[in-house]
Amino acid sequence: MADKVKVFCIMFNNEDKREYSPGEVLSGHVVVEVSTGVSVQIKAVKISTRGCAQVCWGEGARKASSPSSAVIANTSSQCEQVEYFCISQTLKETSDGEEFTSLDEGHYEFPFHVELTQTPLVTSFKGKYGSVCYEVTAVLQRPLNQDQTVNREFSVISHVDVNSPWLLSSVSTNNKKMIGCWIFTSGPISLNVNINRRGYCNGESIPIYAVIENFSSRLIVPKAAIYQIQTFMANGKTKSHTKLVASVRGNHIPSGCTDTWNGKTLKIPLVSASILNSSVIRVEYSLVVMAQIPGAKKLKVELPIVIGSIPYNGLDSRSSSLSSHFSMDMSWLALALPEVPEAPPNYADVVSEEEFELHSPSYSQSEELERQLGGPAFVYIQEFRFQPPPLYSEVNSHPVHS
Repeated sequence: MADKVKVFCIMFNNEDKREYSPGEVLSGHVVVEVSTGVSVQIKAVKISTRGCAQVCWGEGARKASSPSSAVIANTSSQCEQVEYFCISQTLKETSDGEEFTSLDEGHYEFPFHVELTQTPLVTSFKGKYGSVCYEVTAVLQRPLNQDQTVNREFSVISHVDVNSPWLLSSVSTNNKKMIGCWIFTSGPISLNVNINRRGYCNGESIPIYAVIENFSSRLIVPKAAIYQIQTFMANGKTKSHTKLVASVRGNHIPSGCTDTWNGKTLKIPLVSASILNSSVIRVEYSLVVMAQIPGAKKLKVELPIVIGSIPYNGLDSRSSSLSSHFSMDMSWLALALPEVPEAPPNYADVVSEEEFELHSPSYSQSEELERQLGGPAFVYIQEFRFQPPPLYSEVNSHPVHS
């Protein structure tokens, strides 16, 4: 009876691991727990590890070919599937000449060890009309009962390094639009947008540099947004789906005014990495900067970006150019400063004879003070007042040791 098997599941050894890469090892065990007081007859315990991409969509409804008929006819669906690998293993089987093996009551674990293929894989993804899925399927074959099956999915990542040269290059574009028509045409609205690079990772913020000029007679509202474009391909046909990922709004721009974005940030949320290496599914991203115009079609520009998995690890082109410009502008300071600092002048050289006589006490005052202090103390005070400081040195001649 099927209820004799109380637990039948798949456990991974590293349950905290979120994603696997090509060539890595996926290990775990298939758990079978038999109810108390019974035994279960099995023929084998097998698993298969498989990765594939599949897409499918219907072309929708259309009118029938007969003009006099109002019947709606459905077209056929477009489906396609690509398998990346399939690895099968037998974890437990009967001995030669035996039809089955008995499992008495208790807990059983059958370990497995699968090395993923070294060939490039496509990142796991679930979209509107298709998915890229990787899973382990375990089968408990029974001689007198129907086979029991359990599935467990795992994620695969095909790393995209945003430090690649083509992803470090800046992207810029511009667009212009006239509002109105004929003699009622007002001034133009223009967008000039630039970003330092085209490769980013989840959690990063994209600094946007833009100049938005509004010479029309209307109040406009600038906005920036990131869109995910899913493209599915089957049987030579294509189906697309666009999804808003994140957005930020700027300040209203009155007529005749200009707004400048000096690095306005737009943060990237947790999204799937770009998929560019699949023949049936593509996942791309676009940064769109637009100007919303009341009573007219919005003006926008699009800049393609790539969401990667290996974070950026250096200074961007704008920062490096600014730092080099700053260092060039400050080069005069290095020429003005001496190589070795000069020592301060001797105080004796800057105190004149007139000033010395002015601050020197009279003979009577000195005699009275010596009588009171019991010695020529004022002489030492006088000498101390005009004593020069110690000579300049970078080496402490009297170090203090703790």
